[in-house]
Amino acid sequence: MRRSLVLVALAATSMVALAFLIPLAIVVKNAAYDRALNEAEKQANALTPALVITTKAQEIRQAIRSTRYGGQQRLAVHISTPAGTYGTSHINAANLDEARKLATASTIERPDGVAYLQPLATSANGIAIIEAFVPHEQLTHGVIGTWWALAGVAIGLVAGSVFVADRLGARAVKAAWALSDGARRMGQGDLSVRVPTKGPPEFAEVGKAFNTMAERVRHLLAAEREVVADLSHRLRTPLTALLLDADTLGQGSGADRIRQAVQGLEREVDEIIKAARSGLEPDNTGVDAASVVLDRLVFWSALADDQDRPWTIRGADKPAHVPLARTDLTAALDALLGNVFRYTPEGTRFAVTLVHQADLVALVVEDGGPGIADAERALRRGASGGGSTGLGLDIARRAAESTGGSLHVDRGPLGGARVQLRLRRL
Repeated sequence: MRRSLVLVALAATSMVALAFLIPLAIVVKNAAYDRALNEAEKQANALTPALVITTKAQEIRQAIRSTRYGGQQRLAVHISTPAGTYGTSHINAANLDEARKLATASTIERPDGVAYLQPLATSANGIAIIEAFVPHEQLTHGVIGTWWALAGVAIGLVAGSVFVADRLGARAVKAAWALSDGARRMGQGDLSVRVPTKGPPEFAEVGKAFNTMAERVRHLLAAEREVVADLSHRLRTPLTALLLDADTLGQGSGADRIRQAVQGLEREVDEIIKAARSGLEPDNTGVDAASVVLDRLVFWSALADDQDRPWTIRGADKPAHVPLARTDLTAALDALLGNVFRYTPEGTRFAVTLVHQADLVALVVEDGGPGIADAERALRRGASGGGSTGLGLDIARRAAESTGGSLHVDRGPLGGARVQLRLRRL
């Protein structure tokens, strides 16, 4: 923007300067030419009194020598009666005859200058031609210097306009950069960022609007965190009752599994309350996806064994570090595995695979169930064809996209749904 303003000012001022400079330069040149010819006319007129009074050669030469042009050998007198030329002439006989026929003042262009010819009737009833010669350096005397002065003025005006445009552009660009930096920092999660309300009036108004929006977003997010924390805290009462009921189940693998599930649920609720109250950014320092897969399959395998579900795990023998918090990856994987257990009949086979690539880790969960009829609808937040909240796949999708990856749903080799969680490597 700043460069564009400077270029516009440079182009506009240059055109204006040239529009005035070129005609003015021509006027200066013509003025110098006219001034030189006027001086030649004065020098010629200085001989008029002498030629009117006398035609004697000695007196004419004396009159020529008394003038400035005569002393510089630039003045001559051509007399027809008696015929003769006095002084230094710069024209030929043809030029002289033509001047006598015109009988009026005229000029003759020569290679080295201009000859001014002025006819005059003498006392001897003859015609005298007074010749005053002006060399080229006199015709253009002072022109080059004046042109340089005009060029300097034009350059100064152009430079001044460019400087003013640059300063104006700098104010606008500085305000724009401040606004861009504020938006970028806010996009990165810094809700305390504010931009200065300086610069041109339009940018100042945009800055005020941005600061108002940032403050509003901060209040909304704070209120949302409080709502989430309050709702999660309200779950503590029924969760405590459920935990007490689980303790009365006695011993056995089924009872132990229920108690572990309730305790895991309690931990998740505590994490939600802690994160909502703190308002801190999520921990994206990274986690080993292989360790998360192994840990969660230990939990889900117990339920799979109870439902006679064959399952396999592949690719978890090598580390796969991804820029996600452990809780976020756990929530995404639990959402995918929970869909398998919720929407496929008991005894349906499923598999979890980690596919290692150069810059990506693909976490693939597939099953042998009926599959997903409308994958596009299933990926929309809050949309579900199975009577659930419709948030499971959306949780997994947002986790993948937070790393720069993506989520894809299609039909896998087992015959049912295949969900690929593509995560960018650290």
